[in-house]
Formats: sequence, structure tokens, C-alpha cells
Amino acid sequence: MRELPAGHDAIVLDFGDEDLPLAAVGRAAAALRGASESGALSVGDIVPTAHTVLVQAERGAGLDMLGVHRALRGVSADDMSADGDSAEVRIPVVYDGPDLDEVADIVDTTPDDVIDLHTTTVWRVQFMGFAPGFGYLVPRDGGDHPFDRVGRRSEARTRVPSGAIAIAAGYSAVYPRTSPGGWQLLGHTSIPMWDETADPPARLAPGSLVRFVVDE
Repeated sequence: MRELPAGHDAIVLDFGDEDLPLAAVGRAAAALRGASESGALSVGDIVPTAHTVLVQAERGAGLDMLGVHRALRGVSADDMSADGDSAEVRIPVVYDGPDLDEVADIVDTTPDDVIDLHTTTVWRVQFMGFAPGFGYLVPRDGGDHPFDRVGRRSEARTRVPSGAIAIAAGYSAVYPRTSPGGWQLLGHTSIPMWDETADPPARLAPGSLVRFVVDE
């Protein structure tokens, strides 16, 4: 892990040199969130990405680096900390996506097996981005996954409907609103991912556990 200064009140923890950066980021973010929630670490925000975690103190407060190091000390490859205790967000899916057959060909299996693989995987929100409410989901258990072989489409769609369930490059996601997109579409859900009148407006947050279920 490298520590990269980000001003007087923040630091970026870079796990890009780890064997499994996504897993390392997940463990670190979970440990930091746990320390923050318990009061052992005072921070304003913890923002994970694919390879890094931004730890931001309240403006002008200065960052408690000793507390950050203490929170990260002893985190092991088997310890997902607070993530392991998170309640699952269950998302019902109608698996009628236009890319289902192509995904099955890529992973050398059947469409029914793709659906089974997507629903039996417990997913974790690694980070939020792209659009409000868009969560980048990774398999909670880390390691190799058959969907790692599924890349983005060679040509992006100009319009992906709100609620589309998609995968690409080892991630899964739900499109929170209609937008362009290049991910492989497996199906759709009627559950809103973003509601600006709700508190909080996003259904998902970094660290949330997600399970997709077949909508009968």
C-alpha cells in the first residue's frame, strides 16, 4: 500500500500493487468505516475506487493518520470487517437482456447457468460512480470469477434503459437512469436505484451487499 497526500485533510491509500487490488480496497474501506462508526477514527468521508481509498477528514481538522494506521492494522485477507455484517439488498431481476446469449457463449455455458451464476454470487458495492446511484459491484468473496472474462461491448449503446442489469470486466451494476452504456445487459429490475426525494437518495452505498433474485 502506498500513501499519497491529498492536501492537509486527506490521503489516498493506493493498493494498485497488491495481487488483488479490489479485495484489498474492500478490506481497507470496511476497516476504516468500522473504525469511523465506532468512534475510533474521526473522518468526514471514505471513498473507495477500484485501486484506491480516499480518506477525507472534516475541512480544516487535519487527518488522524495514527487512527488510520490503527484501523488498518491486522486486516487480513479473510477479514471483510463491517461488510460481512451488512444487510443484503435484494434486487429482483427479469432475465430478458439482449446480451444474455452472448455472455453465455463467452463463459462457455448456457443462459440458464449465467442466470444461476449471477444470482448465487453475493455482490459487494466496491464504489459509486458514472451516474448518481450507480454502484460498481464485485463478488464479495473476491478471487477469480467466470464473469471476469466478459468485457464491455465492442460498440456501446446510445440508450440503456433505467433498471438494466449489466456486467462487464468483473463488475455488475444496475443502471439507475436511462443513459448510454457499453456493458453487457442480462435483464432488468423495477426497483429504483436513485430517488432524490428519499433519504438517502441512493439505494446502494459503498460496502453494501447485494443479491440478485429471479423475479417471477
